[in-house]
Amino acid sequence: MKTDNTIQPIIKYILPFLDYCEIEKGLSNNTQRNYNQYLKLFTDWLKITNRENILPRDLTADHIWDYRLYLARSYKTHSGGYLGKKSQNYYLIAVRALLDFLADRNIDTLPSSKVKLAKQKTEETISFLEVRDIESMLRVPDTKTPIGLRDRTVMELFFSSGMRISELVALNVDQMSFLKDKNPERTFELSIIGKGKHMRTIFISPHAALWLRIYLLSRKDAQKPLFINYRGKDIDDDHRLTPRSIQKMISRCSMLAGISKKVTPHTLRHTYATDLLGNGADLRSVQELLGHKNVATTQIYTHVTNKQLRNIHEKFHGGKELGNK
Repeated sequence: MKTDNTIQPIIKYILPFLDYCEIEKGLSNNTQRNYNQYLKLFTDWLKITNRENILPRDLTADHIWDYRLYLARSYKTHSGGYLGKKSQNYYLIAVRALLDFLADRNIDTLPSSKVKLAKQKTEETISFLEVRDIESMLRVPDTKTPIGLRDRTVMELFFSSGMRISELVALNVDQMSFLKDKNPERTFELSIIGKGKHMRTIFISPHAALWLRIYLLSRKDAQKPLFINYRGKDIDDDHRLTPRSIQKMISRCSMLAGISKKVTPHTLRHTYATDLLGNGADLRSVQELLGHKNVATTQIYTHVTNKQLRNIHEKFHGGKELGNK
């Protein structure tokens, strides 16, 4: 039997949904913040269109279509630009999750399958750099300055480990005690809390470990975070470097390195995976190294394995000789 609270407008369920994400789903703080941000826009749109009192059962596929049009044609970001298809999908996925939450509680509502996502081109989904591009970016920061040394170390660690930005900013100095082992050829293992609060292992190359040691030796403060903000902008309570600061730094370094495409922290993660596959790693191993729960997520990197197969075909298949006989 349904309770009276099922007659509440759909926006009244957003806070309970966010509580559910934290308590029952155990989602990371970063994911919770994202859902909050994405659903706030949905709430704003409902108010703009005088639908703030719409009940879950009255939400239709036509409403979702109108919302998709709003995301694609009307809404502008703080920088004044329109949302790309990938960003539009983040907002739509949040609505899907909210509808699934309602359905799980036997509240009549539009099935989440009715929320169609915008189609993305493959090149919009996959963006990676050549290793020489990474090397060019690494040469940009002035490592004689505290900020430059920190930025170089951040990028070295990104490319060495394939970490997510949320995982990297959460690192603390006391997790780096393994660096006391100064074996110049050793690859270190580090256990971190990954997406969904799952424990996973990352690997830090000898080269990245060297830069971490240099960076930590330069630190004269007693701050807890591994990477701290020196500028006083985008700053957290414990002076932890924020994801936004890292995004801006990587974008700046890529432009100064002469890279024409848009480069983000996730681009470095894509490059890490692409480099592994290009050097012979199998897809299952890359899945583990990236911390993907499902190998289907890792399938986006098959552009690399497909190229390897083509090279093998061209090198070893005898069919190319048939025309010459």
